[in-house]
Amino acid sequence: MLAEIPAYSALPREEIAGDIAGIVQHCVRLTADVLERRGAAAPGAFARLRESAAQRADEGVPLEAIVSAYQLGTAMCWELLSADAGPGDVPALQELLGHVFEVQRQMVVAVTGAYMEARTLLDGQDREGRHAALVALLNGEPADRARPGEAELYVVLTLLFAPHPDETADHGPTDHGPTDHGSAGRASTRAGIAARRKIRRARAVLDRFGTGPALAELDGAGGTALLPVAAPPDWDDLRGLVARTAESAGVPVTAAASVAEPAAIPDAVVQNGEIADLVGRTGRPPGLYRLGDVLLEYQLSRPSAALPGLAGVLLPLERKPELLRTLETYLRHGLDRRATAAALHVHPNTVDYRVRRIDELTGLSPARHADVTHLSAALVARALVRPGPRHPAPGPRRRAGR
Repeated sequence: MLAEIPAYSALPREEIAGDIAGIVQHCVRLTADVLERRGAAAPGAFARLRESAAQRADEGVPLEAIVSAYQLGTAMCWELLSADAGPGDVPALQELLGHVFEVQRQMVVAVTGAYMEARTLLDGQDREGRHAALVALLNGEPADRARPGEAELYVVLTLLFAPHPDETADHGPTDHGPTDHGSAGRASTRAGIAARRKIRRARAVLDRFGTGPALAELDGAGGTALLPVAAPPDWDDLRGLVARTAESAGVPVTAAASVAEPAAIPDAVVQNGEIADLVGRTGRPPGLYRLGDVLLEYQLSRPSAALPGLAGVLLPLERKPELLRTLETYLRHGLDRRATAAALHVHPNTVDYRVRRIDELTGLSPARHADVTHLSAALVARALVRPGPRHPAPGPRRRAGR
């Protein structure tokens, strides 16, 4: 099928081996069931096909490619059915052919209908209305400038998505050479589809959380989402939401969250962006964060003449990256020398030696509890003053004149 329908060859491998292969198997079983019973398909038999067609619509796969795929599948089934037939089997084959044509007709009707509905939803006023409401709330406009039925409270989420392997995979040169433009174009298409798939799956999870659909502007790197709620949700529930989003999207997700009334949303978005940036710059793992999780980093990131001096505490270690790595790991593991040694793949005695060297070079020992706070703050300050990529959350642009 991939060779005969180019649009499908551009889909990510994960999708071909997962959803596409599953749909093919479902169609074969559905057809076999109809032929075995010599009757109509079971109720609900086409629901999965409709869902798949809606996903292909969101990914931009042309409708003609989808219909061609079903036609091709039907032809393959008929070839298998009639391969060993003889003259005496003609009446039976005629009956089977009628059932094959009927189930194919039902498949095409279900698929094209779901595809067109999805495209209408994607391109229609509902999406435009959500975007307009999001922009209005991000700009701090009055409630009557947003949308009717606006919520009184929102979970404000800043999301950072890691790239999916299908977005970054190096497919290498082909038999046509490293400059094969067709191969490069397919790789680019595959990456775009992978990004859209990631966004679609994340949106689906976010839409199910609040009291109404999420107002979200997302791209492959992340974005901003406003989730209407009736009351402030439990933090564990929000943590679970981010975990489900990451699982569904198939990538690690870092998020910052707060709960705000409409008028406070612009400030919440700014603060969330600062929190997400601090999480990225200080090397924290993916997950959900709030201001209380980064209080030290947040305070140290405020303008201060003391920040460079605090970062300078670790200057003697700059040429000893193994000592800096040991310090970070030792503090992260709660001063446990054995856990630190295991994480660094060294002997515990090596950790002891490096801790002594840190003490000798800086005058502060990570083995002394009185020095731990100072060293922790110095590591944060170092991460903040050193040049490095920041991670602002993408979102809708403000309108001209704002």
